[in-house]
Amino acid sequence: MTDAQNGAPVVQPIWHRWPQPKERITVSCRLIAILLVAACAGNTWASGLKSLEEFVRATKAGKADFTQVVTSPAKDGQRPRVKTSSGTFEFSRPNRFRFNYLKPFVQTIVADGQTLWLYDVDLNQVTARKQAAVLGATPAALIASAADVKALQADFVLADASDADGLQWMTATPKAKDSQIQSVRVGFDSASGAQAKPVLRTLEILDSFGQHSVLTFKAFVVNPDLSTNTFEFKPPAGTDVIRQ
Repeated sequence: MTDAQNGAPVVQPIWHRWPQPKERITVSCRLIAILLVAACAGNTWASGLKSLEEFVRATKAGKADFTQVVTSPAKDGQRPRVKTSSGTFEFSRPNRFRFNYLKPFVQTIVADGQTLWLYDVDLNQVTARKQAAVLGATPAALIASAADVKALQADFVLADASDADGLQWMTATPKAKDSQIQSVRVGFDSASGAQAKPVLRTLEILDSFGQHSVLTFKAFVVNPDLSTNTFEFKPPAGTDVIRQ
């Protein structure tokens, strides 16, 4: 399948197979999507892995702005293709999050705890799947779904990485051989103060298609009071709904 605007192959999502017709959102879009989800402000933790442990333990909800840059590998002598998108996201543990892509296209990804919804406004199309069947060993599970690091270790090999760019880094490698994700790197910032918590700043994803996705987060709010209807989704009247 190719992108209707530029003829580039449309990459299937990394956590599951969405239906191909009319599809436009890239792997990394859904990834994050479902990717997603994090926190803010922190002490100086000993390592990236320790920062992840504290982040999962202490950050039960959050909201932020994000920018996503996806770089596809060069093909047929052409330069690598780079696509940038941006928007907002919110999450509440366990298993609820919302990604609102605002530029360049308006798209919404919502996990309500039971169903994962993907809504493309321009295509007037909604895709829905059972959430338990599609999250698994994904960045979304890594950041938003697991109750603790022990739960993550069932699906990922977790390790510290060298500090860089003023951040503490850790890596997560899926244990499943058929995973569409090769590796994930997570970068945390830190801040002083007795009540400070690790701040998620960067999420880097390398998928099996050779795409490299970098998500950066800003204006992060830790443990905000989010309305329960933030994570509710009802397909708008007249939309084409595909259920899997």
